[in-house]
Amino acid sequence: MANTIARKSPRPARGGKPDESFDIIIAGGGATGLAAACFAGWLGNKVLVLEKAAEVGGTALKAAFWYWVPNNEPMKALGIVDTREDFLRYVARISRPEAYDPNHPRSGMSEWEYEACAAVYDNASKATELLHAKGALEYRHCAGVPDYWAELPENKAPTGRVLVTRQARDSMSDGGVHAVRTMAEAARKAGADIRTSHRVQRVIMDDNGRVAGVEVDDAEGRMRRFAARKAVIFATGGFTHDADLRRNFLGAPVKGGCAAITNEGDFVHIGTAAGAQLRNMNHAWMCPVVFEKVVNKDPDLIGTFSPSGDSMIYVDRHGNRVTNEKLAYNEAAQAFFKWDAAKSEYPNLVLFAIWDQRSQENSASDEYGRFIVPKGADKRHVIKGNTWQELADNIGKRLKRYASETGGIELAPAFVKNLKKTVPRFNGFARAGRDADFHRGERPVELLFNGPTAAKAGKNPTMFPIGGKGPYYAALMTGGNLDTKGGPATNPNGQVLDALGEVIPGLYGVGNCVASASGRAYWAGGGTLGPFIAFAYLAANAASAEPGRETSRKRDAA
Repeated sequence: MANTIARKSPRPARGGKPDESFDIIIAGGGATGLAAACFAGWLGNKVLVLEKAAEVGGTALKAAFWYWVPNNEPMKALGIVDTREDFLRYVARISRPEAYDPNHPRSGMSEWEYEACAAVYDNASKATELLHAKGALEYRHCAGVPDYWAELPENKAPTGRVLVTRQARDSMSDGGVHAVRTMAEAARKAGADIRTSHRVQRVIMDDNGRVAGVEVDDAEGRMRRFAARKAVIFATGGFTHDADLRRNFLGAPVKGGCAAITNEGDFVHIGTAAGAQLRNMNHAWMCPVVFEKVVNKDPDLIGTFSPSGDSMIYVDRHGNRVTNEKLAYNEAAQAFFKWDAAKSEYPNLVLFAIWDQRSQENSASDEYGRFIVPKGADKRHVIKGNTWQELADNIGKRLKRYASETGGIELAPAFVKNLKKTVPRFNGFARAGRDADFHRGERPVELLFNGPTAAKAGKNPTMFPIGGKGPYYAALMTGGNLDTKGGPATNPNGQVLDALGEVIPGLYGVGNCVASASGRAYWAGGGTLGPFIAFAYLAANAASAEPGRETSRKRDAA
């Protein structure tokens, strides 16, 4: 549950006696903040973790918690070669395809992007092994899981980079719960003081312009001041749940997403007030989401990582299929943001997932945000009809309920007529095993996220003919995000940079609250968490090496 204390002015505070002092203060008790707390605690620091919500974990509690670690130890044990040069060419090709140049010293990336990506390669495995060895985050290797662009020639290690929490179920869907538990336990064991329902409102600056602590509202709304002898590290998540920031910075009409509801862009405000520059604010980690859940702000919303159902398609308001439904989620979301310049509209803002009784019986699941759900699960988003016409009528009624959220989208008069052409065309592709329109099922990642289907699959396991009689089912879908990926710029050590690219002393940021060097790309499953662990490790080490403030220590000792 979110802390209900309102955001206050983020303008840095100065002076004043602290209530308590610590070596390192970490704002945010999600996966990245907890990892940073572990690393900082193991270095002998007195650490305070301040979590805005009533419990630690943040978005990670809903995550499968895959983490993508280049050149990891299990890869090396299997003889999988993953060189630094090849890795950097792959991420450059995906992150900045418009600038990619294999003959350029940085493959077309800017110096900032290149240094950040190189830091991931150099440190992700090192950080992962330390967490594993100390029992904070034990893993198992997912040797066969492909990167999301495994087929590109630049990717010389297309499988083997993904790790998952050791305790996760076989489907790897619940790793986050276990990861949060074990990292929180390890952080506390290392001496970290973890306090929930504490919202950081602003940083405290000393007379030399150095960040020296934070001002916080606690669960009772009382303002507290905590001094940081060495540094403050922000790990407060993105701005998914701040409608103004989404509207003003994201380059798409995103209604929201499945980040923790406390992810309201706090560090965008606090960081810029302290002089930070912003980068990559126009992009997010995207995914399709169930429209009704996102507009109703369902706190349990999970992005549709895996759109299950082989006898299932997405159609637009005209009844036409418009996309490859099995694309990896970051790319699948782009279909919803298509812009029609002639009509000045987003024609696909809402698409309709359509499936038959066969997929309902064989593909229902409560994992990975799937919209085909089993008995006993929340099915309020599911629309049903015994015929195509009845299904269309019921979709139309549901759309009227949300007219204010869609710009008044309605089904076209020819919806059923066109659907009766779309379905046979798809069925022909399914029987032939090749999708001539959108090439569904032709890439490794599409097979990875196909989801459960009937035991007897067709020539293409992602497709099966849709049944000739009802009942039929539908769900309204739109594009959302897992979280945003823009914010204050940092160097590879997590130090926040000002408008001139200079370090703001004592201020650090890691995770989705700061700018990602990935551009619009989503390199692979775990392409958020693996790099975040690397940067948490680097930030904790750099913060630990900061010179302490002797006056604060003497005051504490007294």
